[in-house]
Amino acid sequence: MWLIIYFNTFIWSAIEPMDYLTWFLEVLPAIIALFALAYTYHPFRLTTLSYVLILFHCVILMIGAHYTYAEVPLFDSIAHLLDLKRNNYDKLGHLAQGFVPAIIARELLIRLSVFKNQQWMNFFILSFCLGFSAFYELIEWAVALISGEAADAFLGTQGDNWDTQSDMAMALIGAIAALVSLKKIHDKQLNKLPRPVQ
Repeated sequence: MWLIIYFNTFIWSAIEPMDYLTWFLEVLPAIIALFALAYTYHPFRLTTLSYVLILFHCVILMIGAHYTYAEVPLFDSIAHLLDLKRNNYDKLGHLAQGFVPAIIARELLIRLSVFKNQQWMNFFILSFCLGFSAFYELIEWAVALISGEAADAFLGTQGDNWDTQSDMAMALIGAIAALVSLKKIHDKQLNKLPRPVQ
């Protein structure tokens, strides 16, 4: 089912996107995720929750890639309905950029017994998610400098001088929300998995 949803969305996304260079740049993380999950599936299978969240994030990336993040029709309608100045689909993407990695990082840290103290683990996860978000913003900046004309579509700043900072803030909010809201269900699923031999 995971693969069916992934590939159906991927194929739809690839059919006449707004711009093929922007499309490729935006779906590249989803492609990397697919190969990483295939490679690790047998030696280090994740919880169902992690796989569902990763798929959800991949779908967000593919939709954004098809339309470009600044032009997703549903969020154009929401912006018009709420009298907003911009299409905020990219903020959903950055929220997921914190939400999903927080659970994946939590899973790895718990299963590999990296931290004995939960507070330090949570601090590390939030720091990791912020660091990952900042790193992605640097990648966006570098790609924008290299790609030239495709820069505006890839960055999706829509004239917002604080777009980078608000993107990172959304990732932090997503990470906090994931740790608070999914702890119990994640722990239940983790308890059903064998821990790898150290």
